Amino acid sequence: MKILVTGGLGFIGSHVVVKLQEQGFDVVIIDNLSNSDIKVLDGIIAITGITPEFEQLDLREKPAVSDFFKKHSDVRGVIHFAASKAVGESVENPLLYYENNIGTLVYILQELQKKEQACFIFSSSCTVYGQADQMPITESAAIKKAESPYGNTKQIGEEIIQDTCRVNPNIKATALRYFNPIGSHESALIGELPIGVPQNLVPFITQTATGQRAELSVFGDDYPTPDGTAIRDYIHVVDLAEAHVAALKRLLANQQATNFDFYNVGTGKGSSVLEVITAFETVTKKKLNYKIVDKREGDVIQAYADTTKVNNVLGWKAKYSLEEALFSAWKWEQKQL
Repeated sequence: MKILVTGGLGFIGSHVVVKLQEQGFDVVIIDNLSNSDIKVLDGIIAITGITPEFEQLDLREKPAVSDFFKKHSDVRGVIHFAASKAVGESVENPLLYYENNIGTLVYILQELQKKEQACFIFSSSCTVYGQADQMPITESAAIKKAESPYGNTKQIGEEIIQDTCRVNPNIKATALRYFNPIGSHESALIGELPIGVPQNLVPFITQTATGQRAELSVFGDDYPTPDGTAIRDYIHVVDLAEAHVAALKRLLANQQATNFDFYNVGTGKGSSVLEVITAFETVTKKKLNYKIVDKREGDVIQAYADTTKVNNVLGWKAKYSLEEALFSAWKWEQKQL
């Protein structure tokens, strides 16, 4: 059974490709390499012993998307990661985010609606909740006005999928609203490989620890949290990859009662920025040079998941601790030197 993974050479996508191949799926990857590296393909092959099909194309080019689906008419499901994903960048360049994150989704769904049956998994985000009123965040939490264009593209994306599924019963879709993926594969053959200055906390931590960055910026220390720094739910990327496989299997087995459903995917535990720094220093014995700087526009105070639904319905639960995830990220970073 062939599964398309868009953005399959990216951080999360590459780990999902590995899990899919280990579960016996045939995988075809689309990636335009704008925020990834072709060397990731070598890592996937080294881990699994299987070479997935790979097509380098830009999903913003509608004719190329159409040609792809004609060529790969046997694609049975799509896991869609290809998108721009930095909150700060989206605030500065909103049109890039709307073009890349919304247009590409529409083009893929237009192709899937031509099929007799198709499964679709959307890489969504906890940013759809904005700053939730209560912690932990359940799936019934209000979808508030997004704090950033990036978050807005995830909200709009889910609405587009839901509307499409309503009039196309041949498409069944799941949105996975994940929290903050970190870590790397235990082999350290694939991991988070930011191009340029990292936008996420953990790669900035690991690059500071290796001396690639002079110091780590902690954005704000006067939030209404126990230590004043922002709180997030940090989930090991391998756990997250397993959640995608569980969601896909449920769709393929036609076990999802509705055409569209959604799940929070996290650990259920919130950790502050300073707690993450302390945990990293503890497991690596490396002291980090950091300083407190101004808050970033678009950042919420805290966000961590209620995972009851994903635990009970998909039978999935996070296995790895924050410390294990951080140590795997450190192993990966050292291998890049």
